[in-house]
Amino acid sequence: METIMVKNLLDLTHTIAAPMFEQYTSPWEVLPHIEQFILQLGGTLPVGEYTKLPGNAWVHKSAKVAPSAFIGESVIIGPGAEIRHCAFIRGSAIVGGGAVVGNSTELKNVVLFDGVQAPHYNYVGDSVLGYKAHMGAGSITSNVKSDKSLVVVKTIEGNIETGMKKFGAILGDQTEIGCNSVLNPGCIIGRRTQVYPLSMVRGCIPADSIYKRQSEIAAIRG
Repeated sequence: METIMVKNLLDLTHTIAAPMFEQYTSPWEVLPHIEQFILQLGGTLPVGEYTKLPGNAWVHKSAKVAPSAFIGESVIIGPGAEIRHCAFIRGSAIVGGGAVVGNSTELKNVVLFDGVQAPHYNYVGDSVLGYKAHMGAGSITSNVKSDKSLVVVKTIEGNIETGMKKFGAILGDQTEIGCNSVLNPGCIIGRRTQVYPLSMVRGCIPADSIYKRQSEIAAIRG
């Protein structure tokens, strides 16, 4: 279970949300608390650096936001972030410094660490994307099971009940998700792991791996 703890997946020096993560051992535990954290933090952000929008949204003045982008309630967009044409940030979203939210990408109840890229037709819901994680075009996090039952994190050491109906994926730092891949509810992807395009991913994938299919996961050779 150690491999899927916050300390082994995420570098907290690369997110404004570090104080929230520091309260928990498992990264998915932050998901029900993102909105509350944003509302508490937003009021403390420097007025000279952030512009406050209606709906308790704070946008750093160095961020680039396309006129066609939608920014909902309870949002923080960090320095140097780029919110591109027709991005749809529904709410309860932290977009880290230098992150990219691209064309027609949708965010909902998420934390994107600094340098994350979700640049083309991505859906990221009820998820955490670690430092410099990259979502290939069309890749998505599926955040609700088809039978609407509670999400279970499946590990080789046993299953972990999350008690949550909505939980997408946790991507460790510097993960690469191939184009048009689907990350099923409760996925945990280890640091620096690469997922092949058109993959359907379930469970926990180790750090420093190449995911080809569920039965074929190779270690990255140094």
